Formats: sequence, structure tokens, C-alpha cells
Amino acid sequence: MLCQERTILYLSWGFIIGGFFYLLRQMTTHTPYGRYVEPHSSGVMVPAKAAWLIQELPSFLVPTLLLLTTESSSGLGRGLLLSTFILHYFQRTFIYALLTKGRPSPLHIVVSAVVFCSINGFLQGHNMLHCVQYEADWLTDIRFIAGLLLFFSGMAINIHSDHILRNLRKPGEVVYKIPKGGMFELVSGANFFGEILEWCGYAMASWSLPAFTFAFFTMCSIGPRAYHHHRYYLEKFEDYPKSRKAVIPFIL
Repeated sequence: MLCQERTILYLSWGFIIGGFFYLLRQMTTHTPYGRYVEPHSSGVMVPAKAAWLIQELPSFLVPTLLLLTTESSSGLGRGLLLSTFILHYFQRTFIYALLTKGRPSPLHIVVSAVVFCSINGFLQGHNMLHCVQYEADWLTDIRFIAGLLLFFSGMAINIHSDHILRNLRKPGEVVYKIPKGGMFELVSGANFFGEILEWCGYAMASWSLPAFTFAFFTMCSIGPRAYHHHRYYLEKFEDYPKSRKAVIPFIL
């Protein structure tokens, strides 16, 4: 398959523009999933485990299908796609989704996430398999090495932070508690910080426009959510550590 350069360019710019407007929207309101879902919300609700599995699945399935149906899929682009993007979404789809103890999500949020993940899965998969070209010495380039280090560090932080959050409450408890341990000692949104670090590392290692635009969209999407969590903790708990930042250690 030939590289669909125009499609890749349009989708990438769509992520930039969409991320900017999504950032502005989240400055004034919460996206209604997780703790921001009203207990008695009207409309169709999807159980948390099913919601996360359904909405994350396209990001795993689409690039995997592209990989399996591409005959000339050798090279560094294929390796990067497998070791970063597909690995992340395997964990989110088949491990995180089955372990989560979150609240049900509104159906329209799940559908929106499915659409986004399907588009992004195609964008990253097609770009890596058919568009980017890497020279042999890219394996020793500082951007590639540092990018992979950032990605896997971020993934470890994300998984560990999710583990801490899952075990904050005992079975049957519904109250929120102060998360402690790991990167939560530095930021309120440690799980969000880990995911942002992942995709910034992915962008650096692949050094491609679609990867950078996805990292940008991720920051616009979950960065404000970390800030809202931080404000919630500060307002709810008088003993909440004032030294903690929202999402970026020591900075923001």
C-alpha cells in the first residue's frame, strides 16, 4: 500500500486543532466519565470494564490488522509500532479494562472514544508501516534511544499509578482517599503524567508528525483532567500535601 500522505496530513492537523479546542472546553467543564459522572445520570450507561475494553480496542485492533495485512512490513517502523503503540493498547484493552473498578461511562462518551481510537489507530499504524523511512543509524540516534526510555518509563509509571488507585478503597467503599506512593508523592495526576510521558517518548522515538500530534492531543485531553483532580483533592482534604503539583513534577 502506498503512503496516503494527504490523509495523514489532514488527520494530523485535525488532531492539533481538535486538541486545542478540547483543551479550551475542558478549562470550563469536565468530560463526564470517571469521578465526574453523576450517580443518577440519565441516558444509557456502559459498565466500566466493558466501556474501557470497547473504547480502547480499536487502538489495538486497527494497527494490528494493518500490520498483519501488510506484506512489506519489515523495518524499524514495524518494530516501533509493535513495541510501543500496540503494546500500550494491549495493556489498556486486555489488562487495565478488566482490572478497573471505575464508574460506568455514558454511552456517547464510549462511542466518541471508539471513533477517536479507530482514527488514531489507522493514523499511527499506516504512518509507521507505509510512510516513515528510517536510516540504519536511527537505532543509535539519541532521539530514538531517549524516546524509548521515556516511553517505557512512562508506561511503568502509568501502570503502577493505576495499581495504587485501584487499591485505595476496600471492597464496598465509595469515598475518595488521598493516593500515596510512587509518583503520587510529586503529582496528583501520576497516572496521567505517565501516559503523557509515554506518548512524548513515542513521538521522540518515531520523530513523525502523527506521533507528535497524538502526544499533543493527549496533553490537551488528560492534562486538564489532572488539574481538575488536583483542585478536587485540595478542596476536599485539608491535609492534602501542598507540595504536590497537578501533572508535571515541580512545575505544574
